[in-house]
Amino acid sequence: MNNAARQPVPAGTSQARKPAPPNDMSALTLRELWEGIQEHITELRKRLMVIVISLLVTTFGSFYFAQVLIDWLAIPAGGTDKLIALEVTETVGVFMRVSLLSGLILALPIVLYEILAFVLPALNENERKVFNRTAPLVVVIASLLFLSGVAFAYFVMLPVSVPFLTTFLEVTTTLRLGNYLNFVTGMMFWLGIGFETPIIVYFLARLNIVSAGALLKGWRVAVVVIAVAAAMITPTVDPVNMTLLMAPLILLYFISVLFARVAQRSRS
Repeated sequence: MNNAARQPVPAGTSQARKPAPPNDMSALTLRELWEGIQEHITELRKRLMVIVISLLVTTFGSFYFAQVLIDWLAIPAGGTDKLIALEVTETVGVFMRVSLLSGLILALPIVLYEILAFVLPALNENERKVFNRTAPLVVVIASLLFLSGVAFAYFVMLPVSVPFLTTFLEVTTTLRLGNYLNFVTGMMFWLGIGFETPIIVYFLARLNIVSAGALLKGWRVAVVVIAVAAAMITPTVDPVNMTLLMAPLILLYFISVLFARVAQRSRS
């Protein structure tokens, strides 16, 4: 055997080992994760700022015609002459609530667009291109769905609910301004949100969170959930009011299944 091979290596000539890659990779991953979280928080802050500013502008703008809206909302109760206020700040609270609902409706296209734009990074490149092309159409459809829910509450639900509530025990009922308009605006808002179900399901299906098959199989559970939601939205438990509310919500659920099917085909 060669003697040179048996000679010890001189001190200081051996190469030092490099640090273990897993430790560096772990530190790098944590750093990238934190930077990604900061980017999402920054993006969320920007989107929320735009939403808040748009809501402030439209709400303050609604001050100009809020009284007209209050008179219009009071028609199912027989007009504002049939309403009374018992607290000093009640009329101011009603004025602000109606203005806020009006501001939300006016700012809805901006709010929806900012929400969709925040979700955009979760999509792949092809889906982003599709979103950029279809964003205006999606915003218009979502706004029309919300307005449809508001219109359904005012033109269908209120003409049935108000007379039933005020004549239930054949006792003279004096409607309070704050209570009545809180009831009206709450019903209009939640029905508007309920009518957004197809758009919400569409994006959940695009993100592969739900599927049309799973929604169709769970229709019985959905009907029960819709019945509970109808009972919470409407203050009455009579079958007429609940059926009036449940029927469009159940129809919207099955329309949502179709939207999910379209989203799955677009993703494939």
